[in-house]
Amino acid sequence: MQDNKSQIRTAQKELDDKEIKKFQGVIEAILFTMGDSVELSKIAEAIGYDEETTRSIIYRMMKTYERKDRGIRIMELEDSFQMCTKKEAYEYLIKVAKQPKKHVLTEVLLETLSIIAYKQPITKLEIEKIRGVKSDHAVNKLVEYDLVEEVGRMDAPGKPLLFGTTEEFLRRFSVHSLDELPLPNPEQVQHFKEEAEDEVHLKLDI
Repeated sequence: MQDNKSQIRTAQKELDDKEIKKFQGVIEAILFTMGDSVELSKIAEAIGYDEETTRSIIYRMMKTYERKDRGIRIMELEDSFQMCTKKEAYEYLIKVAKQPKKHVLTEVLLETLSIIAYKQPITKLEIEKIRGVKSDHAVNKLVEYDLVEEVGRMDAPGKPLLFGTTEEFLRRFSVHSLDELPLPNPEQVQHFKEEAEDEVHLKLDI
């Protein structure tokens, strides 16, 4: 029966011959996905080999990444490793970072934006009454995307903020004014009317 050292040597030989490329890809995926440094012990456990063998694989990867035509490298930080960009690429990364971000409008954001567009000026509370759920995150995201902005305060107790759409909203949806917005379907119109009537009754009761 082989002792532990013999088993490790055998494992290293098999790895060199058959699986080194496979585990390089696995380690690359781990470091890329985690972003931060990853302890050698965790990487070794993930690929099922001892730390010495795992370190040897990573060192081979580091040599490959040091070539001039590669934009990333692997750094060793004590007993951890981290994937990062080479300093020669920083100026190009900065150019990309300065470019405007394309914001993705989810179904929740589109629903909230539609309510604001058709009922503005409107408060968060009124939006939440229509949607039936808290809308802080959705409204804040739309403000961050410059599609919605604060347009004043309601003349009511607490003076809640009023929100409306921005010029960027018009540009984004290729309309010159709010009058050009397509009419909502009849169900939406009826729903908005009922909400407006409820608001009127509520204000009269106050």
